Amino acid sequence: MDRSKLYRRFRTLLIANRGEIACRVIRSARALGLRTVAVYSEADRDAMHVALADEAVLLGPARARDSYLNIERVIAAAKQTGAEAAHPGYGFLSENAEFAEACLAAGLVFVGPTAEMMTAMGSKSGSKALMERAGVPLVPGYHGEAQDEATLAEAANRIGFPVLVKASAGGGGRGMRVVNSAGELSAAITSAKREAKAAFGDDRMLIEKYVQNPRHIEVQIIGDSHGHLLSLWERECTLQRRHQKVIEEAPSPTLNATQRDTVCEAARKAAGAVNYVGAGTIEFVSDGKDVFFIEMNTRLQVEHPVTELITGVDLVEWQLRVAFGEALPLKQDEIRLNGHAIEARVYAENPQKNFMPSVGRIKTWRTPPEGDGLRIDAGYRSGDAVSPYYDAMLAKVIAWAPTREGAIEKLNRGLEGTDVRGIVTNIPFLSALVTHQNVRDNAIDTGFIERELKNLTAETGAARELELCAAVAAIVNAERAAARSEANSPWQTFGWQPVGRRQRVFSFRQGHEAPHTITLHYGRGPLTLSVGGRDIPFAISSADGAGFDLTLDGVKTRVASVIEGHELYLRTRNGRFDLHWVDPFGGESEEQVGEDKIVAPLPGTVVALLAEEGATLEKGAAILTLEVMKMEQTLRAPYAGVLKKLKCKVGDIVGEGVELAEVEPVAAS
Repeated sequence: MDRSKLYRRFRTLLIANRGEIACRVIRSARALGLRTVAVYSEADRDAMHVALADEAVLLGPARARDSYLNIERVIAAAKQTGAEAAHPGYGFLSENAEFAEACLAAGLVFVGPTAEMMTAMGSKSGSKALMERAGVPLVPGYHGEAQDEATLAEAANRIGFPVLVKASAGGGGRGMRVVNSAGELSAAITSAKREAKAAFGDDRMLIEKYVQNPRHIEVQIIGDSHGHLLSLWERECTLQRRHQKVIEEAPSPTLNATQRDTVCEAARKAAGAVNYVGAGTIEFVSDGKDVFFIEMNTRLQVEHPVTELITGVDLVEWQLRVAFGEALPLKQDEIRLNGHAIEARVYAENPQKNFMPSVGRIKTWRTPPEGDGLRIDAGYRSGDAVSPYYDAMLAKVIAWAPTREGAIEKLNRGLEGTDVRGIVTNIPFLSALVTHQNVRDNAIDTGFIERELKNLTAETGAARELELCAAVAAIVNAERAAARSEANSPWQTFGWQPVGRRQRVFSFRQGHEAPHTITLHYGRGPLTLSVGGRDIPFAISSADGAGFDLTLDGVKTRVASVIEGHELYLRTRNGRFDLHWVDPFGGESEEQVGEDKIVAPLPGTVVALLAEEGATLEKGAAILTLEVMKMEQTLRAPYAGVLKKLKCKVGDIVGEGVELAEVEPVAAS
């Protein structure tokens, strides 16, 4: 094939993606002087990537299959705006051979490998067969074309339990199930196939031996059209939940220098089997002794920033230069490994509720300043809406330091300085994870989060004296700011009173605890707070950035705060706290939602009914499955009883809070 049709210089780039990766690509493209075109769905009209691009084209309705996954509409958007190339980002169409072919047919440069390379390496089954012929070590498993349940069951029995049932076209943990016994296999295959079909349009499965206490190692590779193929060291992605990476670091703290050279050489050998062009990742699993090939991702990975920070390479820039037809700017022996980098993925999800995705509007978005080894890659801002239609990742916090210990400390400081309000996020969970002693000691495997989940999601401790004083200070600080907007307000000088000393009583409640009372004394003389039977002198002063400085008993401390009506969020040296300011004038009403209702926790699609009306259910029995943010959520009986009524059917699109089933308790029946 004429390479000029595949790789050539272009000036206008369409980014066929959304969120953080679209913003990331736009920045590197702009640095190269390229004009950028964003695409968006109706749910993303006001999204950050739309605002950053030079032009933006509406693809269609919110659901991905009607917008971001609609190849015809993406190609039409490129033609409409004069785009000469398309970058697929990751997810969506990034490993879709049909999209690569459609770009070629439309005269567009596809920033990525050819359709043939994707087909060869993008299929987990096909790539394993190719690696087997190339002599790359594989996990024992079944990678055949036959997909009937009997064949899969026979393969699982031959391999030996536990096994891993995995979508051949999958990624990000979707369509993947660990199966510990033959009795679990049928349900796992059905569920994994359904999830894979929804996420990737392909429900083919492979089965592998489940490696006990595994470590996840991957190697970043990139090739050009001149026959050069490089590896850019390895990353470790062992910390996962639901088979989806949460923390990634580079280089791997597990490998020694000899193992590092061996796995990088194996990665180059794997990619060389298809003369690979573009950026990609060769993934391996290690049992502590041996390293086995898992799959190749024929695209950029979410965790690519850690590789960039230890090598000084802008991988998106290199992707674009390869697409221009240029040779890679460095040789293999010129790729230097410098220091250590670690990344945490910030998701809109609730770790205390089995990582249930969270949707809504972001009311507050604060991140610490970038620089000095700290990097923030974000796709959202204050005021942006997080919808139920797409992946729940909001941003990535990445840190670099000369040592692993230094990088972990810097990452934790970055997380501690990140506040996102209006939705639930996993930020406190991430902080607990990176500061866990086992993580610091690298005593982990891919099941670590699941085993330690209770400790990692423990509730914040009780609000102490500092937090109660900070809550008063936050309210006073907000009132001061409001008073400054009134030109003649006497409250511009806090505590102004015509005579005497006054007091003001505040009451705060944390969770379901009894309220805590604290009294502010003001007027003539210094400000004091009475709490816990003692009086404390205090002062408030503005600070750079978010929050304020609070001085108690002569000790100054930084406090971050957000006030939303009577709800207060505080971040102090003791952690993060949510307090309710009890209305001093009464009139509060707190709606209690009964826990016995089977309701949709978020907008989603009913994909399976797992029990029949009239069935007797044990507590925790599965009733139905929803697909929410591309992940399946199973709703279960809150207590033992009879399934009196199902109020939905497969295929129904339901809103948050809609009642889906009615269970009658055993006592009542």
